[in-house]
Amino acid sequence: MKRRISQQAQDTEVDLTPMLDVVFIMLIFFIVTATFIREKGIEVLRPDESEEETQTNVVAIVIAVDESNDIWVEGRVVDLRAVRANVERLRAENAESPVLIQADREADTGIVIGVMDQARLAHAPAVSIATVE
Repeated sequence: MKRRISQQAQDTEVDLTPMLDVVFIMLIFFIVTATFIREKGIEVLRPDESEEETQTNVVAIVIAVDESNDIWVEGRVVDLRAVRANVERLRAENAESPVLIQADREADTGIVIGVMDQARLAHAPAVSIATVE
């Protein structure tokens, strides 16, 4: 009886070589295919830190759009068609001033987009929308 048990224990071995071969082949396959995958998208040129420092000294032109879709520039209500003229006038004082739009949550998106378009037509260097953190 002892001979059979000891003989069976010696005869049963697990050969891991084929499994390791398959794992290495799969590893090589995934490494090779991963190098050829290209993500589609656009490249964004981000400003350097030095550019951000120069823009902090510039006063932004603030345009507010409230919940009743009134457009406010320098504390007075203006029409959408007058936004471009106001931005051009304010940019004449400081040509590097960016435009900051503060829009209420209840404001119509079309009005906000219209304000952005008018600011871009006035050749503002940057048009941004203020958000709540």
